[in-house]
Amino acid sequence: MSDNEQDLVRSVLDTWKAAFDTHKPQQVAAVFTDDAIFQGLHPYTVGLQGIADYFAELPVGMTADYTIRETRRLHDDVVLAYLTVDFSFTDRPTLPVYMSIIIKRHADAWKIAHYQVSYLDHTQ
Repeated sequence: MSDNEQDLVRSVLDTWKAAFDTHKPQQVAAVFTDDAIFQGLHPYTVGLQGIADYFAELPVGMTADYTIRETRRLHDDVVLAYLTVDFSFTDRPTLPVYMSIIIKRHADAWKIAHYQVSYLDHTQ
C-alpha cells in the first residue's frame, strides 16, 4: 500500500468526513463526481442529487470514523480503497461497516466515483 495512495484517499475522505460529521449533505455530495455510483445501506443512486438526498436523511449528530485497510492504484488517475468505518449515533450503538471507494482525478481534485458500503451482522 503506497503512502501516496493512502494520502490521496485520506485527503478525499477527510473532506467527506468533515462534511458528514457536521451534517452538510451538499458538501458531502461535492466530494463525488457528477456521475458517481453510490451504494449506501439503501437502494443505490447515481449522481450528486441522489447522494445529497441520501445524506440529508441521516440523523443529525451521526459521525464517521474510518480506517484505510488497503489501497490499489488502478490507473494513474484512479485509486481503489477498502476501509472499515464506524458510524456513531447519539441515541444507538455504533454501526461498523465495510466500505469500498474508487477515487479519480477530476480536473485539479480527486473525487469519489464509486462508493459502496456493506454491513455484516457479526452477532449471527
